[in-house]
Amino acid sequence: MALQWIILTYVVAAEAAIALLLTVPAPKLLKKRFVSLISFILQPCLFVVPFASFQLLDLYWKNEHRLMCTSEICTAAERDRYERSIYKAQGNVILCVAACFLYWSIYRICKFYNEIQSLEEVEKRYKDE
Repeated sequence: MALQWIILTYVVAAEAAIALLLTVPAPKLLKKRFVSLISFILQPCLFVVPFASFQLLDLYWKNEHRLMCTSEICTAAERDRYERSIYKAQGNVILCVAACFLYWSIYRICKFYNEIQSLEEVEKRYKDE
């Protein structure tokens, strides 16, 4: 079951790198080509959102059906195992939310850049007239 979290970690790292590259100042031609490439890749990469949402639902279900270890019958090892599983689940929730947020951020950055490009073209046409 750890493979899904490794995959999601790599996806979040790639999304963070792409978001960073999209926000770094670059020459206009290079920026235009990079944004068009990322815009082309965004649609197939939409699988991240349902995948992360499914993982969130899985974490919620596991949290609701987790055995509680709060009584005095539990040993120290059982209590530590319970606390570790809670911490791991919290980290995984942050990972899922980060994946969805970064995908949305990349989508909005590309959309804003494309809108700015179209507005600049309209402005250029008005100046030419």
